[in-house]
Amino acid sequence: MTRWSFTAEEMVRQGAGVKIHSIAIQNFRGIRSAELVLPDHAVLIGDNNTGKSSVLEAIDLVLGPDRLSRRPPVDEHDFYQGKYLTAQATGEGVEASAVDGAVDAAPRIIIDVTITDLSEEQQARFGDNIEWLKISAGAFYDEPDPAGVDAADIVAALRVTFIGKYDADEDDFEGNTYFTRSIAESESPTPFSKKDKQKCGFLFLRSLRTGSRALSLEHGSLLDIILRLKEIRPQMWEDTISTLASFDVASDPKIGISGVLESINRSLKKYVPREWGAKPHLKVSSLTREHLRKVVTAFIATGDGDHAAPFFRQGTGTINMLVLAMLSQIAEDKQNVIFAMEEAETAIPPYAQKRIVHELRKLSAQSIFTSHSPYVLEEFGLAETVILSRSAEGELTQASIALPDSVKHKRYRQEFRTRFCEGLLSRRVLIAEGATEASCFPVAARRLAELDPNKYASLEALGICVIDAGTESQIADLAGLYKSLGKRTFGLCDKQSDANKAVIEAQVEHLFMHEEKGIEDLILKNATQAALERFASSLDWPPHLAAKYPNPKIQAVAALSDYFGWSKGNWGIADFLAQCEEDEIPVWVRDACITLKSLCDPPAPPVKDAPADDLADIFG
Repeated sequence: MTRWSFTAEEMVRQGAGVKIHSIAIQNFRGIRSAELVLPDHAVLIGDNNTGKSSVLEAIDLVLGPDRLSRRPPVDEHDFYQGKYLTAQATGEGVEASAVDGAVDAAPRIIIDVTITDLSEEQQARFGDNIEWLKISAGAFYDEPDPAGVDAADIVAALRVTFIGKYDADEDDFEGNTYFTRSIAESESPTPFSKKDKQKCGFLFLRSLRTGSRALSLEHGSLLDIILRLKEIRPQMWEDTISTLASFDVASDPKIGISGVLESINRSLKKYVPREWGAKPHLKVSSLTREHLRKVVTAFIATGDGDHAAPFFRQGTGTINMLVLAMLSQIAEDKQNVIFAMEEAETAIPPYAQKRIVHELRKLSAQSIFTSHSPYVLEEFGLAETVILSRSAEGELTQASIALPDSVKHKRYRQEFRTRFCEGLLSRRVLIAEGATEASCFPVAARRLAELDPNKYASLEALGICVIDAGTESQIADLAGLYKSLGKRTFGLCDKQSDANKAVIEAQVEHLFMHEEKGIEDLILKNATQAALERFASSLDWPPHLAAKYPNPKIQAVAALSDYFGWSKGNWGIADFLAQCEEDEIPVWVRDACITLKSLCDPPAPPVKDAPADDLADIFG
């Protein structure tokens, strides 16, 4: 790699807001490998356990100023599949244990982060470790001609690498962060220090946030960080310690504690000389700076009265907003931060969720969210929405939303909460032809699972979300959209022409198509007469149908045909299926539920019997 010397003009070409351009991950938690490129502001979405939180934790290992102060920095469960020993140590094959292709190498966690938009101060600080990144190609400039870096799409960048591994000699885990360039060019890589990380301004707010340290004076607390940024050093410890030292707890003899302590003192004198220790008494703390940092607590008034309680005893939503407010204060003071936040919606009402997103985008050079809330997700554009999916082999990939021609951007925005959001957050998507199919099929699956859980499963248990396509002509386009995002897609519809059926089947893993012209006909022709009559008798009929069918049980099929038509898309058929027994539900519906379960939750392969020799070894 060629080293460059930079002129002052070249050093300030970039903006003042540092950003993470990309991250590459190897062997970390559930991620065997990943290479992600991040926009200026991003929301990472995907099903649970896809790896969203692991991406933010990986960034924190590289850029978090205090992350490596934890001992050890990583543990057994931070390694992919829990494998951190060499092949020789585990007895496994070399291929399974090598990360970098080195024969018999112990697995290592390797995380590379590329940072761009460095400020003049940052470029000057990192000097020889600055490289030049061609944004359009995602590759680093490595030509011998320095003038080539003047191209419009080539920017100054800094690469930083975290390496975590198991040290067999110490029987412990270790990890450190280095300038990536120094790893390849020096026998002794240059550490990327805590002060270096502080210059990058990465702030990470996890989803499990209790706020127990937010307003304390402990080292590293949010209040402590704010005081340091404002260069405020509380000169309070000597006076506080002196005041507390003169105060004895429960010294009044009427309380009774002092008498007990005096009796202990008399007993103590029987066994040891007074020089060893005497006169036990109670103080409110250990009378040290460190202990006071832990016990000094901010109180907050609750309600309209004057009563105050410790801040960590407030409601969850209040604590979350308090923590956010303090992080926002840090962002304002640093004026150049990368803000990462998990689950902004936790215990927060929708209007506050949207306010959080707006404020953090405004305060930070880059914000990275994870979320399951439509109110958060709809605040991000298509290019800012990063869809993550992970293969069974641990490869994490990203996809962006490319709307089909039939789905205009205006419609996507208008129908985001009702039609698109849930599908983006799921692994599996069932595209139903209309509202009736979308409402009744999940109810049927749930009812069958209640009646025979060994044979059926609810769609929720299978991780399937149902999307109402609105019309048969939209099934293929919507299925294609979700398929392109790495989702498993299925279709549900009435009888189609051969041509339309082929179009849909090209976009779905399996098409569930019955032979009737409408879902109402499927139900009325194939449900049992007893079930139809029972349901007809239980209904509170609308006036116009009650007048037409004074005794609906006698004309159950005709009456329910009109009722299902009147309640189309309004849970009429769903209510009918919810009260059916298994043999009363149409066979086609039952078979579809069985097939869907077999596709999404196949039975485990049978366990092979161990050979006789192996059994002898096991049992002696």
